[in-house]
Amino acid sequence: MSVPEVLAHLRALEAETGRPAGSVRLVAVTKGQPIEAIRERVLACGEHVLGEGRAQELRDKAALLSGSSASGSSDIEWHYIGTLQRNKVKYLKPVTLVHGIEEVWQAEAIAQAAEGWGHAPDLLLQLHNGEEQKHGVRPEQLSAVYHQVMQTGLKVRGLMVMAPDDADEQATLRLFEDATRRAHDLGLPELSMGMSDDYPQAVRAGATLVRVGRRLFL
Repeated sequence: MSVPEVLAHLRALEAETGRPAGSVRLVAVTKGQPIEAIRERVLACGEHVLGEGRAQELRDKAALLSGSSASGSSDIEWHYIGTLQRNKVKYLKPVTLVHGIEEVWQAEAIAQAAEGWGHAPDLLLQLHNGEEQKHGVRPEQLSAVYHQVMQTGLKVRGLMVMAPDDADEQATLRLFEDATRRAHDLGLPELSMGMSDDYPQAVRAGATLVRVGRRLFL
């Protein structure tokens, strides 16, 4: 699917669920994609929200794509969507939103680095999806981690969750609905849920950001 096709599908899903048009934003996942493909498949379509899962790759792409948007200005909005390691925080200077905070130390490290950057990204807490081997904050620890992360002075905008690999559509929808309830309970407006194969369920459950990569570059 092209960017316009995915956007049209998002608008149709919004209408189907009675949500305002434009209430769901597309994050084009660029992990592993060459610069020219990003320019041709995403930026040329007027979409400027890019999600990258590798910190050094984000740093390099941000430098190469500076001033490469359709308007010729550097208005690309970078989101970091990968697992964050301590030695990779220094590469996140271009980032507006970090999707996967699961430990308080990660927020503390970003806050410290941001003092030198002169600006700080906003954060999403990653909610654990029930798979033992996966990352994320356990539901019973979510409130405590949220309040500890807030103590860093960074803004927590919402939650992020990934569906288990083997979940069917109904199980995925239930997980996304649970994340929506938990975000609402904390007064958080942003929900990063849904990828190439399950973003329709995410939109129906209340996602405000969907992370789509593979579909855009086929």
